[in-house]
Amino acid sequence: MSGMLDPSGRGSLVDRAVESVRDFIRTNDLKVGDTLPGEGSFATRLGVSRPVMREAFGALAALRLVDVGNGRKPRVGAIDGSVMAASMGHAVNTAQVSLADVWEVRRTLELRTAELAAINRTDEQARAILTAAHGLSVEHDEAARTAADTIFHQTIAEASGNQLFLQIVRSFEELMAVAIPRAWAGRSTSQERDETLALHREVAEAIAARDPARARAAMESHFNNSIGEMLKDQF
Repeated sequence: MSGMLDPSGRGSLVDRAVESVRDFIRTNDLKVGDTLPGEGSFATRLGVSRPVMREAFGALAALRLVDVGNGRKPRVGAIDGSVMAASMGHAVNTAQVSLADVWEVRRTLELRTAELAAINRTDEQARAILTAAHGLSVEHDEAARTAADTIFHQTIAEASGNQLFLQIVRSFEELMAVAIPRAWAGRSTSQERDETLALHREVAEAIAARDPARARAAMESHFNNSIGEMLKDQF
């Protein structure tokens, strides 16, 4: 650790205490689940009060950088897409970005995850993606269908082998809860719904077949079908 904090330094004591904890994690090469010194230990080392450290750990916990719980020392937290989700939801709710902007980013991202999933997926992941795709055809309840569609995309992202892709796709979950029902509502005829289901299956089957070019093309067709101008008009 860098030693006691200078009260006259730039930024609040809490902000600098947060940075000191992050520095401690980095310089000590700590990994997810490793324990950290408690509030009292950091307070002594940094020359600040326990309330300052309590607030600092609260801020770190809110960012999922530290996992805190009653009766045990804090631990290094795991990457969590929910933090990005909150920021993205705020950006949409305050009209800083549109849902159409979000879906365009998501489309670009998911073409690559489908491609990588076809290369890197395990047999278990391939089965899970196929199950999710085929499960959509039997889910008539809106909430269940939305959940199945969300799992479909998140499992593909996980199968890509890149944890950052998974967390970014997870960060879309709150917005998908709104957009997926709208997308399905826009497919008003049986033929349109069957086409959407077939496109989900085509993505899953291409990944199972380890065909990255086919998987990418299938995902692009899926997005063009599900979003395209229809969703842009609604959003």
